[in-house]
Amino acid sequence: MGNSYAGQLQSARFEEVLHSSIEASLRSSSLVPRPIFSQLYLEAEQQLSSLEGGSRVDNEEEEEEGEGGLDTNGPPNPYQLAPPPEGCCTMDGFCQAGKDLRLMSVCNEPLEVPAGFLLVGVKSPSLPDQLLVCAVDKRFLPDDSGHNALLGFSGNCVGCGRTGFCYFTEFSSHINLKLSTQPKKQKHLKCYLVRDAQGALTQGPAICWKGAEFRNRQASASANSGPVLPLLEGSGPLAAFSGEPGAPGLNLGIQMSAQQAGPTLASDQPPMAAAPGSRVFNGRDSPKHQQLAQSSLVMLARPSALGILSNSGPPKKRHKGWSPESPWAGDAGYVQGIVSRAKYEGAGVAQAGTVGPASVAFPVMGSGEPVSVPDNLLKICKAKPVIFKGHGNFPYLCGNLSDVVVSPLLHTCYQNSQSISRAYEQCGSSAVQPISEEMQLLLTVYYLVQLAADQVPLMEELEQIFLRSWRQSHLAEVRQCPQAPPQPYPAVPGPAAPVTSAQLPWLAGLAASSCNHSVHVIECASSLAEGLAEMFRLLVEGKLAKTNYVVIIHACRNAAIDSCIAVTGKYQARILSESLLSPSEYQRKVHCELATGRLDSLGAFFSALCPEGDIDVLLDKFHQETQGHISSSVTSPSVTNAVGLEVGGIPTCATDRQEPRGVRPSQLAVAQKLLSHVCSVADSSTRNLDLGSFGKVDFLVCVPPSEVTFQQTVAHVWRSGVLQELGLEQEPATRQRVERHVLKMDAEAPATFTAFLQRSRRSPHTLFVLVHDHAHWDLVSAVRNLYSQSDPCVGLVDRLLNCREVKEAPNIVTLHVTSFPYALQTQHTLISPYNEIHWPVPSGDGAGLYPESKKYFGLSEFIESTLSGHSLPLLRYDSSFEGMVTALGKRFPHLHSAVIRTLVLVQHYAAALMAARGLPQMKNHTSVETLEITRNLLSAPKQCPCGHGLMVLLRVPCSPLAAVAYERLAHVRARLALEEDFEIILGDPTAGITVGKHFVKRLKSWQKIEDAEWRPQTYLELEGLPCILIFSGMDPHGESLPRSLRYCDLRLISASCLARSALEQELGLAAYFVSSEDPAEQAARSEASGSGDGEKPSGSDNEDEEEAGPEASLEAASPSEPGSPARREWSCSHDSASSSLSSRGSGSVLCSEASAQHSGPVQGELTRASPPCGSMEEARVPVEKPRSDGAPRAGQQSLQVPSSSSSPGASCTGTLVLQAPQCSLAKACRQPPIIFLPKLVYDMVTATDSSGLPKAASLLPSPSVMWTSSFRPLLNKTMTSTEQSLYYRQWTVPRPSHMDYGNRAEGCVDGFHPRRLLLSGPPQIGKTGAYLQFLSNLSRMLLRLTEVDVYDEEEINTGLWEEPEWHYTQLNDPWPDLELFRKIPFDYIIHDPKYEDASLICSHHQGVKSEDRGTQRTAEPPVRRRTARIRLSKYAAHNTYHHCGQCQHYLGSQPRYQLCESTLHAFAFSYSMLGEEIQLHFIIPKSKEHHFVFSQPGGQLESMRLPLVTDTSQECIKSPTFTPTTGRHEHGLFNLYHAMDGASHLHVLVVKEYEMAIYKKYWPNHIMLVLPSIFNSAGVGAAHFLIKELSYHNLELERSRQEELGIQPQDIWPFIVIADDSCVMWNVVDVDCSGEHGREFSWSERNVSLKHVLQHIEAAPNITHYALLGLHKWGGRARACEVREPFSRCHVHDFVLLNVDLTQNVQYNRNRFTCDDVDFNLRVHSAGLLVCRFNRFRVMKKQMAVGGRRAFHITSKVSDSSAAVVPAQYICAPDSKHTFLAAPAQLLLEKFLQHHSHRIFPLSLKNHGHPVLSVDCYLNLGPQVSVCYVSSRPHSVNISCSDLTFSGLLLYLCDSFVGPGFLKQFHFLKGATLCVICQDRNSLRQTVVRLELEDEWQFRLRDEFQTANAREDRPLFLLTGRHI
Repeated sequence: MGNSYAGQLQSARFEEVLHSSIEASLRSSSLVPRPIFSQLYLEAEQQLSSLEGGSRVDNEEEEEEGEGGLDTNGPPNPYQLAPPPEGCCTMDGFCQAGKDLRLMSVCNEPLEVPAGFLLVGVKSPSLPDQLLVCAVDKRFLPDDSGHNALLGFSGNCVGCGRTGFCYFTEFSSHINLKLSTQPKKQKHLKCYLVRDAQGALTQGPAICWKGAEFRNRQASASANSGPVLPLLEGSGPLAAFSGEPGAPGLNLGIQMSAQQAGPTLASDQPPMAAAPGSRVFNGRDSPKHQQLAQSSLVMLARPSALGILSNSGPPKKRHKGWSPESPWAGDAGYVQGIVSRAKYEGAGVAQAGTVGPASVAFPVMGSGEPVSVPDNLLKICKAKPVIFKGHGNFPYLCGNLSDVVVSPLLHTCYQNSQSISRAYEQCGSSAVQPISEEMQLLLTVYYLVQLAADQVPLMEELEQIFLRSWRQSHLAEVRQCPQAPPQPYPAVPGPAAPVTSAQLPWLAGLAASSCNHSVHVIECASSLAEGLAEMFRLLVEGKLAKTNYVVIIHACRNAAIDSCIAVTGKYQARILSESLLSPSEYQRKVHCELATGRLDSLGAFFSALCPEGDIDVLLDKFHQETQGHISSSVTSPSVTNAVGLEVGGIPTCATDRQEPRGVRPSQLAVAQKLLSHVCSVADSSTRNLDLGSFGKVDFLVCVPPSEVTFQQTVAHVWRSGVLQELGLEQEPATRQRVERHVLKMDAEAPATFTAFLQRSRRSPHTLFVLVHDHAHWDLVSAVRNLYSQSDPCVGLVDRLLNCREVKEAPNIVTLHVTSFPYALQTQHTLISPYNEIHWPVPSGDGAGLYPESKKYFGLSEFIESTLSGHSLPLLRYDSSFEGMVTALGKRFPHLHSAVIRTLVLVQHYAAALMAARGLPQMKNHTSVETLEITRNLLSAPKQCPCGHGLMVLLRVPCSPLAAVAYERLAHVRARLALEEDFEIILGDPTAGITVGKHFVKRLKSWQKIEDAEWRPQTYLELEGLPCILIFSGMDPHGESLPRSLRYCDLRLISASCLARSALEQELGLAAYFVSSEDPAEQAARSEASGSGDGEKPSGSDNEDEEEAGPEASLEAASPSEPGSPARREWSCSHDSASSSLSSRGSGSVLCSEASAQHSGPVQGELTRASPPCGSMEEARVPVEKPRSDGAPRAGQQSLQVPSSSSSPGASCTGTLVLQAPQCSLAKACRQPPIIFLPKLVYDMVTATDSSGLPKAASLLPSPSVMWTSSFRPLLNKTMTSTEQSLYYRQWTVPRPSHMDYGNRAEGCVDGFHPRRLLLSGPPQIGKTGAYLQFLSNLSRMLLRLTEVDVYDEEEINTGLWEEPEWHYTQLNDPWPDLELFRKIPFDYIIHDPKYEDASLICSHHQGVKSEDRGTQRTAEPPVRRRTARIRLSKYAAHNTYHHCGQCQHYLGSQPRYQLCESTLHAFAFSYSMLGEEIQLHFIIPKSKEHHFVFSQPGGQLESMRLPLVTDTSQECIKSPTFTPTTGRHEHGLFNLYHAMDGASHLHVLVVKEYEMAIYKKYWPNHIMLVLPSIFNSAGVGAAHFLIKELSYHNLELERSRQEELGIQPQDIWPFIVIADDSCVMWNVVDVDCSGEHGREFSWSERNVSLKHVLQHIEAAPNITHYALLGLHKWGGRARACEVREPFSRCHVHDFVLLNVDLTQNVQYNRNRFTCDDVDFNLRVHSAGLLVCRFNRFRVMKKQMAVGGRRAFHITSKVSDSSAAVVPAQYICAPDSKHTFLAAPAQLLLEKFLQHHSHRIFPLSLKNHGHPVLSVDCYLNLGPQVSVCYVSSRPHSVNISCSDLTFSGLLLYLCDSFVGPGFLKQFHFLKGATLCVICQDRNSLRQTVVRLELEDEWQFRLRDEFQTANAREDRPLFLLTGRHI
């Protein structure tokens, strides 16, 4: 029936088996972890006789497992369920009747529950994330204490309604649990189900099966992630760090003490002490707590930092024949302690920061006779003793359990040290023995002995001591392990030989004998219970009054030992016991003490301390005396001044000038880095962000639920103007509209966030940036949070920001912004390490990488101020205050320390205010520090004409105590008549700021605000207001404080906040920007800082990050010389000199507002340090003696009193500085605040280990994470922020309550969310301004991505020549009329602006105007061509950065087209002019093979398909498009999908062989034509030549192929498109003709697709009669004359349609690099063919800074030559020793002629009436030389040259068509120059002879030249001559 009981297990046998299993697991070398059972519990209700006789354990309990805890490494229990009936449903989550039982499915359905039945959640192994719903008779369920459950089962199925299940086995079959073990209701009935406020059925409290809440739940993870141990979640020490009330903690194997209120007891612990209100009876906690423990079972995935540890243990059924070597294994692995880390370092709260990889789940058994806790123990001891369980079994405690606390921290620490050897074995070392239990205990005693009286043991320190001791004893094995970390802890003495059990008590006692009774050792003869009883007896008798620690050892049972350590010191025990409270428990306890009136006794004690009587009586007396006749001398002068100035005029104060608000250089740099990371995400191969598809930016900033933070962020956004920059608001927005973009994470946030998601879905082309500010707040998982129903705000961040909609939305980028990113840097984080941006920090010499006008003063600077012996530290503690708190803690042990500390501090403030108001006797009842604060608070307004004062921040984390402090201080202020002097503000995160009307009026006057309804809404708006800000809340929520903050009183921060992030958060309140030092002091600091850590290179993408490790947050710089300027920087504090006399403690009170000037040996150094500059000049004058007149105290405040740094009591001698009164706000601008800390926190912050690392930096980074292992390297002082992030990512994992806990399987990089970024930086440094600037930059970039720079130039050479007589008169013709077009003369003039520096071409059709052309054009081309920024249209061509859903298939992104699915095909043809066969290669993707014809057998490429001339399909483009390209694989505009408007087309990229791979990588779905390797160094002429020849050869092949199909050869489409790779958009000009003669018209321009352009041209009548067709170049300032004529017969460039049939005999010059299109145009025209330009179509060309002609660089072949090569060096004399150049000869020739043609043709310079005759070619001779082109071919069309006299003759590689007779028909000027260019010198001579040039031309030997090429590079040769 599933409820049977097993027999009893004898205690002795159990202990033997248990000990053997532990020993075997520690020595096991197996890599498969094997858990041991450690869940054996003895019933608390059993009689003492049964306890003594043996332990009865229910079989049902011993066989219980955790969730998912089925044994995977061993055979399961042989149990088989009966097969289900045929035809029934067997689906998981459904009953056999087919009804859905899953909670998520039936939660909203009405369910009928019979009377006496309860709805229960059933856990199914096959549905680990689901609960099944069933109805169970409550008689068969346990009560709240875990008892009174009837055996058996009775339940109903809520799905099909079947009732009467009497056996759980039968019921489990019906609901398809599909179990492999015997069904047990204890294992599968998990929790009650309840209805929430909305009526939905939800998971309720856990069912408290007896003993279940004490068990370790064994869970197994996947095979990849390794096995894990189950964790038990509680609210104990974790909640103490969790940052929100009631956050559940973790308990792994060993649970927290029963002191916790939400607590689960340790899994193997007997009953322990409970917190007040939570009684514990013999091992059974309250029902509520048991339910909580039962419901918080979780599993933890094993981290990858270390290998898998192996254990062995007994099987589930314990047989006598079992041994530790039995082949049974369960799942075990890493466990992590729930216990929070040490609250205090050194003198802080002990805590198990690392529970690490426990080799065994060691049971702490309760056995033997229970120990009774004496009554009134707390009253006798004045503190609750804290007992740390150590080794072995721990006895039961009974009696007055509320007066003791039992903790498993030490036991966990011992377990962790056992895993160290296992970790070394897994990294390659040989088998080693772990540290023995005896050595562990002995080292613990040594550690306790060396602790000072004001220190508290820290478990992490003890762990490191164990590690160091073990490493020293296994040095050889340690050296084999590369991960062995250096340990900074000092060597701990230990015997060389192993310690035996018999030696242990004696050695421990010997070690304790030297500590003056601080440690007492008790040796037990029979059991540990005997020692505990002895300890309690000694405590009651008062014999342990001087003892802080009691070590109890029982070492007589076999070889094992039992031990525990009790902390009995009042100071240590109080801290330890209070540190175990969670924040919610802490708040409840304080509230209870306040509500029950326990403070009355403390108030009575305060009254008894005051000899003058009760303080309230004194206040009343003072109030009566001063009421009604307060003199002006008593009233603050600042009040009078302020009131008078409000009426009379404008005050004179240096701080009146508002500082200009702007973005600092570091903020700009961070904004740019954020933008770079977003671009990196977009550029990644995963394509998770398509920036090209967004045209707008929107944002939402999520802030914690603090009204001040909300208003502060709203003000930031409002002032930044980002809404206008993003186009979200057309005019300056109101604050109400700004609030739409800032979300306060409170109960109303889900509705606003839902609207944000809807807005993102409606705007797919808007990029939404979700900024999560203060991102370390509320990282609680919404799924695993037990309190989500009671507190809807808990887990809200996870519920909203991690929802599926945000994760999957392609247009949402999440930016986490925080100063404390550690909780987001775990093994399970969603943020990739490559998406982290760290704030740049100053380098080691103090000079920042980004110059700032102000210096940031953060944590490292505060800590650094404590290291100097000659400066006033900015971090201080109050020894008087600490002493009084300690004394009162002993007197009132029942009161929480926070209550005592708060009331004492309020009492100090009250006494200090009374002393400042004329009651000097109250000085004795306050501390020096508090007196300094109050005096400066009251006196500061008197020094400013405007009444500016300073702010005092009083941090009271507990809200009820903050209310008490506010009421008390307000009462004291009212009685002292100080309501007009300073304000008291209660800073509640959930409420706004309340300020009195008088102070509001003063603030409005200072800030020049005229709004009558204005009230301050942020703390920043309180600048200059004298006030005490009582800042409450367990955690700050990102509130910024004003510059007038002078004192940051943190003496009340609770011990539970001191994880690294929480501690830095508290200290970050005082982070500050101060005025920069003068140059002299900066130089001094530069000399003083000799450390080079700042220059440590970083391998991250944050190149400018120079952080020297954790010191930017919690690490101070290394101590330097006492007198170094770096330590003197803040020696002048302008506050009371009392702090200088008590820099770390208290001292006598001296005059306030005095800066300490040092005398003695360091006086000379100090005179070299400039004092801080203020608003008024300071005169340094010698003063022989102090003032002796009766000047009032206000006058004395200007004196700077020197003090000696040697001792507090030293006399004050030396020089005094006389200083005029200064505004406190002016001084605050250059001085950071002073921070007062609790002594424990101060010691922890300032203490460093031997490596120089502050101990606080090694704290657990966040309470919501845990270490993966204690075997980990320590943080390094020189680590950068990136290295720290990688450290935490490796060594921390989130707790189950963390929102990242279930993110991903360990080690899976796919868990990173691609659109999440993390910005981290120090507090108050300007992160908000940085990310707002980033939003502006992102918006501008997106706008820039939707725009393109295109060339915007007017046509050139339009006004130099007379207009031709013939025009194309038909303005409305869509296509040119062939006959009319033939009559138009060819325009030889080049009009393309890119040829501004090219030679003009003369013709007989156009006459030169009267003005000289040389005056119209400059000799030098413009430096930069004119461009215009144009928004991309939907028909634009794109580069590789464009990604959208429409063109994915075009780019080959669809799965069916794999990137590798392309084939290489050779295509060969012969060309007679080359004299050899040309072989080209096609790379054809599978998706484009339909454009080609392949031979059937073999699949050889035969031809490229060509359409017919008569094809009229509107869905395809007939002309194949060829795009030659080089160096532009990323930027080339090859994506023509949108340009072609989706039409089918053939596009071929023509690339060089060496660039084939890179182009194929970026454009995998494009056809590529690969040029032969001989053309790798060729220019664009070679590509054009091969394209044309290939196309003609392909035309012949297609004609032959289709002729067989009956198609005539002339019907094959003969055109191809040759387009530049920079053509981006195409426009059409629409002309509306009107008026007489049809010559008057209006026109407009619009963007069209390339498909429209090509189809229009291809549809032209008689198109096959045109040889070359082109488009007009776009210009933004087109004139009417340019668009008047629709067609022109002129040069065409960049985008041409070439008729390869008509131009069969006209070739491109394959050698050309420049002007090859002009040369080809002239050849086509001279051949009598038609060249037509469609003027109404205009092509835009994008400006590109890479590739193209820029890809060719002319350099010297001499490798060590650094001199630049100028064009004059491109030509040299043959056989000379000229430096040869690494460039093609043709390129050198063209560049030389372009820049230095005047050296060859001197008569042609600016002589446009006598051009240079160029035969058969056009070469650019520069803009100042004109040429006349003629063709030597027969029947060619040439200009009439009979009336022209030429100034020169250019013969370039002339062929046989050029003969002597041809040249003799031209006339030349006398002295004209000839230039003959040939391939070699022999050809040069032959040409001269063949053309009979020597008849008319004179040659000299020295007139022969060559290009500056080596012989193997085949130079070109030139010969010049003069006409006779």
